[in-house]
Amino acid sequence: MAVMTIRGLDDDVRDKLRIRAAQHGRSMEAEVRSILSEAVESPVERTLLDALLGMREALGGLELEIPPRTDQARDPFA
Repeated sequence: MAVMTIRGLDDDVRDKLRIRAAQHGRSMEAEVRSILSEAVESPVERTLLDALLGMREALGGLELEIPPRTDQARDPFA
């Protein structure tokens, strides 16, 4: 296994990592390993749909009202 030292890490970032690690019930080191593993395993480019689905999950679901249909088609040039 490799060992990595991160120099110049902002104190605010460190504090947020500590909080995030505590929320997940693990050490800061384990949290950073998890973050790095997820970052390199996920695709670099996400589609808009992926981003929207992620936002929906983060918000705990999303209900949208679907407007009623009309019998007449809209004129796309109107």
